[in-house]
Amino acid sequence: MNVLDLARAAGPLLWVLLALSLYVVYLAVARLLALMRMGQDASALIERARALTAESGPQAALREVELSGLDIPAAQVLRAGLSRAERGPEAAQAAMNAALIQEDGRMYAGLSALGTAAQVAPLLGLLGTVIGMVRSFLVFSGTTNPTPTELAQGISEALINTAAGLIVAIVAYVARNALRNKANAVAAQAERVREELPSWLLRPVAAPAAPVRPVPAAPERPVMAPTGARL
Repeated sequence: MNVLDLARAAGPLLWVLLALSLYVVYLAVARLLALMRMGQDASALIERARALTAESGPQAALREVELSGLDIPAAQVLRAGLSRAERGPEAAQAAMNAALIQEDGRMYAGLSALGTAAQVAPLLGLLGTVIGMVRSFLVFSGTTNPTPTELAQGISEALINTAAGLIVAIVAYVARNALRNKANAVAAQAERVREELPSWLLRPVAAPAAPVRPVPAAPERPVMAPTGARL
């Protein structure tokens, strides 16, 4: 029995499970690629921004972040905090909190859909199991001596749908947990920026060192010859 024969034996509900499995695979791959782009290491950018904030102020650090062109959560939170740094650490903290909430939507998008698929797939499989068992009992009620072939149709439908529902649920559950761990690692970089940037703003900006001017030498006085004694 090939895959097509199994699909025919399982009934129309199996096609719903196949469509759900394709959606789970597509969503998992799409979210993995997005998280890989957002998971670029921002440590070098954070260190450059910290050094520029200490040397030249937050506006210089903001220009450095803009020039980097990074569109990752850590850079977005850093950009939001530096843009409000002139108003004080409290305003910068509020801006970073708002930016982090917005970035959470990007990082954890699609995970709830995978969780829903992991819950719905076994229920669809159970529904297929019930439908298959009902068909088997209808064979019993309509035939005095049902043959094994007549009974096998309902039983195979029940078992195939159960297995398909469990497979889809397992794939969705594993993908959801793996993507959540990846999103947590991306969020850790943004959290680092939110925790460290206020302390940068509390440090005074280093003033440029004044040039040292040479002290002019005192003019030399002429040496007077000793006068002779008068007689």
